[in-house]
Amino acid sequence: MELRTDGFIHVIWRPKGTIEAADAFAAMAALDEVCRGSEHALLVDMAMMEDLSRDARSIFSTCAASRIALLGSGPVDRVIASFFLGVRKPRCPSRFFTSRNEAMAWLDPASGPSFRRDKG
Repeated sequence: MELRTDGFIHVIWRPKGTIEAADAFAAMAALDEVCRGSEHALLVDMAMMEDLSRDARSIFSTCAASRIALLGSGPVDRVIASFFLGVRKPRCPSRFFTSRNEAMAWLDPASGPSFRRDKG
């Protein structure tokens, strides 16, 4: 996890990994430390993840981000993202992307009118 110079927080999950509740708690603690009380847009690189447990989804749904772009590379990533986005709706606008450029453009508030009208 890193706070980039453009203000986005970039999280990269290990390929072929499974995220359990303990992993989610650790990620949220690291996010709190990096953010220091302010909200940032979050780019989550989840390409080729194996699974995201129900408990982990629940923990992530409370994330204090301004926007969340989930970046994946295939159908399994899309299914995992759909569970995250559909079952436990995050409190901020969140979307799944397979293109890093599209994800970054969507996260950037200066990218234009789509930021203002997009509800997630």
